[in-house]
Amino acid sequence: MQLLTKATSGAQEVSVYEANQLYGEIGKFRFLQFSDDAIQGAIDLKEPKRIVLEYPRAMIHLMERNNPAFNDVFIIGHGIGTIAGHYPNKRFVVAEIDETVIELSKSYFHYHMDNIRVGDGRQLLGEQEQGSFDYMILDAFTESGTPYHLMTLEFMELAVEKLNDRGMLLMNVTGKLKNDTLIDAVYTTLKETFMYVKAFSLKAEHLADARNIILAGSNCSIAYETMAMAGFYEIGLDEGYVMRDKHEHK
Repeated sequence: MQLLTKATSGAQEVSVYEANQLYGEIGKFRFLQFSDDAIQGAIDLKEPKRIVLEYPRAMIHLMERNNPAFNDVFIIGHGIGTIAGHYPNKRFVVAEIDETVIELSKSYFHYHMDNIRVGDGRQLLGEQEQGSFDYMILDAFTESGTPYHLMTLEFMELAVEKLNDRGMLLMNVTGKLKNDTLIDAVYTTLKETFMYVKAFSLKAEHLADARNIILAGSNCSIAYETMAMAGFYEIGLDEGYVMRDKHEHK
């Protein structure tokens, strides 16, 4: 594995690596990694348009399966711009709080579109027109995980306001399938907000291992094809508490 660059941004380091193997697949890969070793985006240098990671492939399937004619998407968390970059002819508004991540996506991952807004995703979402988005994607991470104020009931109610009647909120989170208080709470909070909610997980070696989990919420039924979900399968989660804004976000 070869380090191409490393930058310190706020409290975390952001690095770009190249490697001949990624998650057991042999090839030529370049990826963005945060200081907690979590990979935030990857490209196949031999086939740059191929989507390498499973969770954006699964999200793309959910988007195309439930509303093939979608055009307007709001994303919180840019990474290397995988999903927005896959749709150059659709309208994306991408919120990214870290300018270093934006710079690296352009310098090392060929992201060239002018649709990124720098700032807190929730604040930028609040500035958008009501009912203007087909999809909203939450893919924001810090060293301590998804920021709390992007998982609360108040945030999800804001998402509903900005989505159209058929709109869907898709969340990429990391957690365990059982006895994960936070994941259960996010799932329960989503169910307080949307009529239809589904959860999908990647497999892991042990039940207690953390893994990518996709949560989907909509006021229309959510359809998917198992074979197109890039290894994600539908799961049930336990009931948890409803997450609400802390005082500093009121």
